[in-house]
Amino acid sequence: MKVFNIIFCFLFIVFAGLQYNDPDPYVWMPIYLFSAVCCGMAARQRFYPRLYLTGIAVYFVYAIYLFFTKDGVVDWVSQHQAENIAQTMKAEKPWIEDTREFFGLFICIVALGINYFYAKKKKPYEKAGYSS
Repeated sequence: MKVFNIIFCFLFIVFAGLQYNDPDPYVWMPIYLFSAVCCGMAARQRFYPRLYLTGIAVYFVYAIYLFFTKDGVVDWVSQHQAENIAQTMKAEKPWIEDTREFFGLFICIVALGINYFYAKKKKPYEKAGYSS
């Protein structure tokens, strides 16, 4: 878990840095930095399940919005035949931008979810005096 969290902490910091040129960096930089901080703390064996659940809930609501919004993931699949979203770094089409943002949130949700379940699994052993 330590290696997993170090890798994701680093990746989320890089993702946040790449948002500098984005049209809405004030939204995406905090999203990725929050995930980076959570993974950084988990790498140091500090787990905060409530914090993970809060992040997951907020990200999930935003992901649902991006999934169904005009030019969202549904439009990308149904009207644009799941056009390649990785062909260039500059997203000139709105459905590409929204789809990329959806998958960014999905990555954050997965990382926080893994930490949440690991922390919940680890906690009973710590209460009983066992170490893992």
